[in-house]
Amino acid sequence: MKLCVIPIDNRPVCYNLVKEITKIDNSIELYIPPRNLLGGLKKDADIVGLYSWLNQLPKVDTIVMSMDTIAYGGLIPSRRCPDSFEDIYSRIHDFKEVLETKNAKIYAVSSIMRISNNNCNEEEKEYWSKYGKYIFEYSYTKHQYASSLGLESPVKRLIPPNILADYKRTRMRNFKINQVYLQWKKEGFFDTLIFSKDDCAEYGFNVMEAEHLTRMGGKVITGADEIPLSLISKSIECNMSVKPIYTEPDYVQLISNYEDVSIKECVENQLKFAGIGVITDETPDITLLVNNFKKNQGEIVMKEDTEQFSGEYTPPETPYMIADVRNANGADNNFVNQLIEKFRYNDFYGYSGWNTSANSLGSLICCAKVKFNAQKNGTYNDTAFKKVQMIRFLDDWAYQANIRQQITEPCNIQPMMKPYEDTISKILNLPIRNEYFYPWNRLFEIEVTDELY
Repeated sequence: MKLCVIPIDNRPVCYNLVKEITKIDNSIELYIPPRNLLGGLKKDADIVGLYSWLNQLPKVDTIVMSMDTIAYGGLIPSRRCPDSFEDIYSRIHDFKEVLETKNAKIYAVSSIMRISNNNCNEEEKEYWSKYGKYIFEYSYTKHQYASSLGLESPVKRLIPPNILADYKRTRMRNFKINQVYLQWKKEGFFDTLIFSKDDCAEYGFNVMEAEHLTRMGGKVITGADEIPLSLISKSIECNMSVKPIYTEPDYVQLISNYEDVSIKECVENQLKFAGIGVITDETPDITLLVNNFKKNQGEIVMKEDTEQFSGEYTPPETPYMIADVRNANGADNNFVNQLIEKFRYNDFYGYSGWNTSANSLGSLICCAKVKFNAQKNGTYNDTAFKKVQMIRFLDDWAYQANIRQQITEPCNIQPMMKPYEDTISKILNLPIRNEYFYPWNRLFEIEVTDELY
């Protein structure tokens, strides 16, 4: 399979993880742009460079792409980009003409602009530092009271008219671009088109837009960073069945942080989106063990506690993979300690516990499906699979759930990681010679590099 992927941006989970997972199957020939062409926290993608790279792309079977990257310069720039609708339409139309010459199946994702409920402008326009929570509340109540004629949120008075107008213009521009993509889908340009909806609440302009796109025939998925990996999963033709089981089966209707669907619905949506059969009674190819939460999902960084796993972990009798979603962004230490103690590698298809529930599930499922299909076809690379798992354990468990809680700014964490490296090296039977970096110069994510490749 010749696969081209144009990621959302240059973060390790968006760029490196694509490369690492696809290496699990020796039959996948990956084409991915040079990392310096992609956007970052404060850097837009080199759209002209990406156009030139894509123009020279040899014949491939499948193209998985983030439309935000070619339209705005990335996911974060999609919220900041000052360009007009006309300029962006011209840009994406040029890309469309190039893509039409490739005669490949095109699997695409475009974001519905999020509304974060905070006053942090790290990933938003400058005015978010002062008016972010007000804009969120205005959006929430505007949707909530939409059926009440004439009712307006009093918070509107706290937002300067020019700022609110700018915010609305940006939203409307992005929404109109998404409608263009939907028309292209109806014309047969995309094999699959997904609109991603992240950082959701029950109400808001983003929820309204999602409902509108759905009524127009669009497909909306809760999530964001993991969706290109989910599209890779979807593009792989492979019969595979999965049975989800939960550590807290009485609480599967609870909703995860930053999402608007129950954890059960999130799990089943991610599996079905990846083209995987969901079964409940028969023996599955793989069991998906979900370490879910009671009452509320924890948020380690924000010091929002949750009841950690207190049961007795027993590995499933079938091949298995594990989604550790008791916390948003970071492992459940009680659960992982038992998992390591009773670890069974021969039937293991992956672990994930990074960021939102959808992020963890989508990337985990992609890894498991690639491994399952490669084993079936005799093209499996076990060392590559071990590398993916090594990074997930060291990032999601060692760093996010433990070391990140002990530091206040980017620093040398190598000595602190060593005990965790020793543990993971032992259970995976894998030599570890890692270095750790902060790719966006913040604590939110680290980059784990090693000498395996």
